[in-house]
Amino acid sequence: MEAYVDNQTMKQNYWQSRLRAATNPVRMEGELKNLEYSIVPITNRDADRVVDFLRRFFFRDEPLNVAIDLIEDANSRCVELEEYCLTSVDEGVSIMAVSETGKILGVCLNGILSREEQEAENENEVEPSVGNPKFKKILTLLYRVGRESNVFKQFSDVDKVIDIKIASVDTSCRGQGIAKALFDRTKKMAKDLDIPMVRVDCTSAYSAKAVARLGFDCVYTLSYSDHLEPSTGEPVFRPEAPHTCVKTFVHLIH
Repeated sequence: MEAYVDNQTMKQNYWQSRLRAATNPVRMEGELKNLEYSIVPITNRDADRVVDFLRRFFFRDEPLNVAIDLIEDANSRCVELEEYCLTSVDEGVSIMAVSETGKILGVCLNGILSREEQEAENENEVEPSVGNPKFKKILTLLYRVGRESNVFKQFSDVDKVIDIKIASVDTSCRGQGIAKALFDRTKKMAKDLDIPMVRVDCTSAYSAKAVARLGFDCVYTLSYSDHLEPSTGEPVFRPEAPHTCVKTFVHLIH
């Protein structure tokens, strides 16, 4: 029988993880080898800092955002995107890498998805209800990927997954192992919570290569040239090379 873990217990577990991480920091190797960081949980109190980090290092670089000019200039915001990024923070499984001075170096925004939730979305063909038409295009694609990749159908013995929604690292720290540390901690959380799988959608060719190097397996691919506007028959997204498709990756927890 699957053990039930409520959100409160989850949060208590990861507050304890935060204390352990603070006393056992990770030492970075390479160009920034003198910098130490800790992997800690993200809570609602961190929301403003996390969104500010994403504005600088994710919103303007993500291929789909760029392809449709979601963030038009340095002063532009997409409130719906910011809200979307924080939707699963309450679940207690989102984490970030923080330097000794408290600076955020990387984030991994995670949620927990159950078979029942996925089946309900598939059955009802849920569509995004957001005001921003550009961001709605992105959510529509992600909803399609969720339905068609359907990891619960592919893996009949999996009833719950940790879903990595957004992962981003400070550009000055990339190549230093922070993304790997965040993904490794996410896999450890899944194991601690008896969740047998971690999944992630990669809209960038670079993130797809990085995730594959971390031991994840690709179980679904959708070419952007095959995701079309119903009214025109033209591709919704035309990202610059080498970004040609979105891929779903999974990692089974043993």
